[in-house]
Amino acid sequence: MKELRVCIVGMGIGKNNARGILRNPRGRVVALCDLVPERMAEFAKELPEPPKMYTDYREMAKDPEIDAVFVGTPNQWHVPVALEMVRHDKHVMVTKPLADSAQAARTLVEAAEAAGVVNMMSLSTRFAAATTYLGQLVQAGELGDIYYARARSVRRSGIPSWSLGFIQQGGGAFRDMGVHALDSVWWLMGMPRPESVMGVSGAKFGPRGQGYWKYTTVPEDFYKQYAADDYAGGFIRFEGGLGLQIESFWASHQADEFQIELFGTEAGAKLRPLTLYRTVNGAPQDTAVNLPEGPEPWDYIAGHFIACALDGVPCTAPLRHGLIVQEMMEALLQSAETGKQVYLNQS
Repeated sequence: MKELRVCIVGMGIGKNNARGILRNPRGRVVALCDLVPERMAEFAKELPEPPKMYTDYREMAKDPEIDAVFVGTPNQWHVPVALEMVRHDKHVMVTKPLADSAQAARTLVEAAEAAGVVNMMSLSTRFAAATTYLGQLVQAGELGDIYYARARSVRRSGIPSWSLGFIQQGGGAFRDMGVHALDSVWWLMGMPRPESVMGVSGAKFGPRGQGYWKYTTVPEDFYKQYAADDYAGGFIRFEGGLGLQIESFWASHQADEFQIELFGTEAGAKLRPLTLYRTVNGAPQDTAVNLPEGPEPWDYIAGHFIACALDGVPCTAPLRHGLIVQEMMEALLQSAETGKQVYLNQS
């Protein structure tokens, strides 16, 4: 049986993606790459075979025994690492967001498509069972035409405190959390072409040393380097008049929440808990959907990536999707900075 030999770059989110690959009978994790050897050594204990270990991704890219790479670095390094893999004809999967800027994202997408390698986004919310189920209902026409949506990701105290990359330029709440909500709701809406964006953003907690992960106290020399948003929100207008209200908060005086709401001509829906809203025989009908327990999103992500690489299955979450989402995010942040509406061109 043919197997896909994968290297995991980054021992943060890389662990979940690696475990999904390991649970697939056609997936092998043959190498790890991280700046800190101790992180690799610790995770290597979970692997069924001793992996190669690299601290330099450029050296790793030359390894002919690696077929594909997962990139789970801080945002600012997604494109440099993934570009090096593409140059060496390796299939590549990148965690969200695709990049720290729209231009960097575009550079990577164009290179990956030109190289002809499998290129995919790792999107745990889009590939989650509830999102997939709701998407199937939308695609089957159960909700009619989707004309409006709301999506939000809210934390009460959840600014990442373990890496400066999150809070420096190119990071921020919207690129970290908002991307999950934006990508998933855009996919559920049928991936319409974005036309314009209005947004607001700011940092009300992080620069004051407040709102960090689970109310932890961080040193002043850490939070004084804060150079990103800890909240962002706005409105996106799509071709055909579709509208989306999107919000993301790393810290707030509100309850933790992740929610997507769809407004359709025949029915509406919300993601958590998965519920459908209809009018039947002149009366409102609310239907709770109780999905059976199944594999984790990481299993679906790994399975699809492996099938694309080994079987030639068309990728349903290519890096180009990540580029379009990136452009919407950057437009919202640009609008917040300038106070003006930003118009988008289709990628």
